Amino acid sequence: MFDAVFAPRKPRHPLLRVGLGLVGLALLAVLLVFGVIIGVGMLAVGMVTRVLGQRGRPARARADATLDGEFRVVDKPLLR
Repeated sequence: MFDAVFAPRKPRHPLLRVGLGLVGLALLAVLLVFGVIIGVGMLAVGMVTRVLGQRGRPARARADATLDGEFRVVDKPLLR
């Protein structure tokens, strides 16, 4: 009963079909541009907060560039 109400239909007129397709592509492009702008804005805000957060503190000095630890050599597993 309600299947016909919610079923999407394409218009029969060729110009209307092309026009609605172009409207859909334009909407997709607008959403893509807004998404990119929002993403770049989020990255910019993150970088600004990181720079402003480090402004009062001196840079960390590395104590030692070597890494000390124990290790063992593991053989390659044989493929069968």
